[in-house]
Amino acid sequence: MRQVAIAVLVLAGIGLVPREHAMPSTSSPPEFLYTVAKRYEQLAWIKGGERFPSGATVFTRDSSGRHALITNFAASADPAISFDGKTVLFTGKHTAQDRWQIWEVALAGGDARAITNCADDCIRPFYLPENRVVYAERANGRFVIQTVDLAGGNPLALTYGPANSLPSDVLRDGRVLFESAYGDTETPELYTVYSDGSGVESYRCDHGKARFGGKQLGSGDVVFARDHGLGRFTSALAKEMGIEAPTGDYAGDLAETVAGEWLLPWRPRADSDFQLMWWTAGQKTLRPAVQEPGSNSIEPVLIAERPLPKRHPSGLHDWQVGNLLCLNAYTSKSKFAEDSIHSVRLYTRAADGKVQLLGASPVESDGSFFVQVPGDQPLQIELLDASGKTLKREAGWFWMRRGEQRVCVGCHAGPESAPENAVPMVLLKSTTPADMTHPTSATSVGGH
Repeated sequence: MRQVAIAVLVLAGIGLVPREHAMPSTSSPPEFLYTVAKRYEQLAWIKGGERFPSGATVFTRDSSGRHALITNFAASADPAISFDGKTVLFTGKHTAQDRWQIWEVALAGGDARAITNCADDCIRPFYLPENRVVYAERANGRFVIQTVDLAGGNPLALTYGPANSLPSDVLRDGRVLFESAYGDTETPELYTVYSDGSGVESYRCDHGKARFGGKQLGSGDVVFARDHGLGRFTSALAKEMGIEAPTGDYAGDLAETVAGEWLLPWRPRADSDFQLMWWTAGQKTLRPAVQEPGSNSIEPVLIAERPLPKRHPSGLHDWQVGNLLCLNAYTSKSKFAEDSIHSVRLYTRAADGKVQLLGASPVESDGSFFVQVPGDQPLQIELLDASGKTLKREAGWFWMRRGEQRVCVGCHAGPESAPENAVPMVLLKSTTPADMTHPTSATSVGGH
């Protein structure tokens, strides 16, 4: 159960003369979509707020110049290209008074068709394999990530934590990369979840600075914005890497060309507007791509075919509960003395925000425990010593989907950790999990 954010660059010695044409180092500029907004409240979503209080418009930049993707909408934003490069998902409003909804339109032209009909705002869509779409819906003032078939049907919620959540990308392994507040803070962090809502975790455990706007590159690395810079996650390391780039503010949501150039939103300082810039890693300067005087140019998306992510077949059972097996709680980024972990408590959070104890269970001498928890509810783990003193309690929240069976290497273990090839002691005693499905219960049942 782990948890991701913002970025900066400086432009040295470049005069930012308003211009609309792209200036990549390649001879033939790629075609792309982008959003223009008079005001851009980048992190308003973290409080359930409006990112575009003065509206927004999606534009296409191609060989014929710049033109609006949709002309009969009062507002449009959040463009996302299909895997075959022929259609676009976007967030749109027919009139200024409408709620944001998810729409799809062909790049070749024609009328847009509605994908959602939400009671409140639905925003930030992305294509999933098997003709599905993932997006965020605001319900009761909080953004929850949903998925639905492009042909219609009932949506499926993917996030069950107490914080607002917003999709950021769909990774090539089929997981949804999303941003959400870390714990009870207003600091954005990056997380992943499978397309059935199972397996949620933070992308990396080295929490602290704000991280958001993550996108996966062709290399498989994830690049994101963070406070005062750009950051990168690479599979070889369990913590983020900084990126040496020109100074300024970055909005994340970059696009990468086949040649490896980055098209990214940048501004020289916090009181200026974001503009789209070209940058090649290692260079000391940025090159103007799109500048809209008095407005923000953001959310660049290349118009091109792209690889289809792996399909994720769901392994959920038709249960109301989930089973969680921890192989060794000592396998952790936190350091625990030998034989110090005595028991584990689990908590949930009610609809009114109050924290409720679900129960407690002994932890075996090898660090293993096996518990059953309510599905589709916020969960939090606390480890205690023999005297009942807290050794470690999660700062954030995770969840188990109804019918999910999850095995964790340890508590807050990094992605580099592998399990020992041994049967955990808790299963040698009993294969019945300790029941923690009823709030306020502080005793365990099952094999203990």
